[in-house]
Amino acid sequence: MRVLFPFVAGFLAALPLFAQDTAPGGADEAAVRDVVRRYVEAREGRDAKALEALFTPDADQLTSSGEWRKGREAVVRGSLASSQASGGTRTITVETVRFPAPGVAVADGRYEIGGLGGAAPRRMWTTLLLTRGTGGWSIAGIRNMLPAPLAPSPSRP
Repeated sequence: MRVLFPFVAGFLAALPLFAQDTAPGGADEAAVRDVVRRYVEAREGRDAKALEALFTPDADQLTSSGEWRKGREAVVRGSLASSQASGGTRTITVETVRFPAPGVAVADGRYEIGGLGGAAPRRMWTTLLLTRGTGGWSIAGIRNMLPAPLAPSPSRP
């Protein structure tokens, strides 16, 4: 009994980490969407501390230009530098959130940079990988992509 009690107590303490409300529109989806919203706000506000708080220590980001930022510090530094260099206003419109495993979320959305001095908005796609820890959802990875034309296939001329 003495051996079993600590095991059961530890399991019960960790249970909230595994319990997810992954139903469409559920609490976890809302929390993931909120992290993405706060990411955009922190970038727009050039707020390094707010950005840092959103990422896991081993986070990475592959940008549409091919730069691969590895580690939270590199992601924050690179995000702020690219926001400063390109200017404009960033928006991410999350289209889907899915949960492929307990404590893991994938958020996909349209990523746009507008207000580029009269130039057309830059339209991209972004995928964010988030993990859930004791402090809630954090961004573990970002992949930004430029849409490419569909390649011909046997079913599509």
